[in-house]
Amino acid sequence: MTFDKQMLNHLRQPVSFTVTGGGGVKLHVEESGNVHGRPLLFLHGGSQCSLCWKKQIHSELALDYRLVTMDFRGHGQSDKPAQGYADGRLWAEDIHAVIRELGLIQPVLVGWSFAGIPLLDYIREYGENEIGGVLFAGALTRLGKEALTADMGSDTLNMSASLFSDEPMVRINSLEQWLEQSVFYHTLTREEHYLFLGSNVVVPAFVHQGIFNRQITNDDVLSSMTKPVRITHGAQDCTVKLEASRRTAEIIPHSRVSLYEEAGHAVFWDQPERFNLELKEFVDSIGPS
Repeated sequence: MTFDKQMLNHLRQPVSFTVTGGGGVKLHVEESGNVHGRPLLFLHGGSQCSLCWKKQIHSELALDYRLVTMDFRGHGQSDKPAQGYADGRLWAEDIHAVIRELGLIQPVLVGWSFAGIPLLDYIREYGENEIGGVLFAGALTRLGKEALTADMGSDTLNMSASLFSDEPMVRINSLEQWLEQSVFYHTLTREEHYLFLGSNVVVPAFVHQGIFNRQITNDDVLSSMTKPVRITHGAQDCTVKLEASRRTAEIIPHSRVSLYEEAGHAVFWDQPERFNLELKEFVDSIGPS
């Protein structure tokens, strides 16, 4: 990607911040892109971190938008407290703290996979007034035994016990199998494989256990949403079933679903050019912030 000098004057090289979230947890946040553009706040999936958004951060989206990523509590370079992962209020406070501390005006929230849960925690606690819209990418909107059985792929569910194991090698072997079979449609390079594996490995097992022991549906929040909503899903997604996104769309009548035939769970990684274009079209359709 080539930028002229005028473009460069409006672009911020990646800057790291530490933001204090719910309960005093220190959150790792990064910002780049056009300092004058509408903010996009990217929220990663469970077991991942902000590095999963590389193909968005290092793309032409940087010309138009202020790009912000955060590592959730328990993930990446953020603090990993032993408790609090079943408390929706804390997740909501984390997102609210990032929006407040960075002065994000009407940001569009982009939530992948598990991120649908804390994103909705935020809306439950703070409403929609401070955000411009929401893009769900293969996102979960409910948790609990029955909900996960309905919404998650059988292979992922069958591996879940070992994914949450306290035995390092048991967990690593299962994580590698999960990444190879259930997340991506296209084969990862060796570098990509270890990027995603490393992001998973640094997340303690107790974080997963705390997250997935939670029971919540969020149907009431979804049905009350009025801001623009886009839903994207990979047709080859073996982690979160397509039916989960279709259900979300049924609850939010004004939402629009975009199906990616040649993509798995990580649509933004499998088909970044299309994802970035559709994200731009969605954000621009919302109007000025």
